[in-house]
Amino acid sequence: MSPRVGVLALQGDVREHARVLTELGADVSLVRRPDELAAVQGLVIPGGESSVIDKLSRTFGMQHPIRNAIAAGLPVYGTCAGLILLADRITGAIDGQETFGGLDVVVARNAFGSQVDSFETTLGVDGFDGPPVHATFIRAPLITHVGERATAIATLPDGGVVAVQQGPLLGTSFHPEVSGETRFHERFLAVVRAA
Repeated sequence: MSPRVGVLALQGDVREHARVLTELGADVSLVRRPDELAAVQGLVIPGGESSVIDKLSRTFGMQHPIRNAIAAGLPVYGTCAGLILLADRITGAIDGQETFGGLDVVVARNAFGSQVDSFETTLGVDGFDGPPVHATFIRAPLITHVGERATAIATLPDGGVVAVQQGPLLGTSFHPEVSGETRFHERFLAVVRAA
């Protein structure tokens, strides 16, 4: 059986995640409403604009269902803005910005600067065999504090944490879906299958 995985389709790079997950054998659906969320075994929150996704999640009645699903153990993978939305606490937020929470981290929004400060680098990731990860950072956040329940799985050379896992929750500051890197999605699907 292919795992049924949703991509939160309110804003952001939805198609890129859907393509990677489909290529890896998942049964992918786009999630915009609570009934669509209830039908999936895992959820990807894509990169985009965290404050916009936050506002749209409230407009579409998705904020509380997503919070409840995370609390109930739904596997969730957030990239960039998705990581911000999974964080229990954020710095640099706009007034009134909220998160879904669940991930015991503090995340600094736009930590590396504006769009022109975007960059690419290679990273070693705990648990990954093979070559280093080619990581694409686009107006990326940085994980500034990792709580007791979360584990850092990738850092920049200066020690800055850019990927974490906490049980069924996975978050990356960067966008593996745009660089041809599939191992994070594979790791997420393994969590979905195990759940």
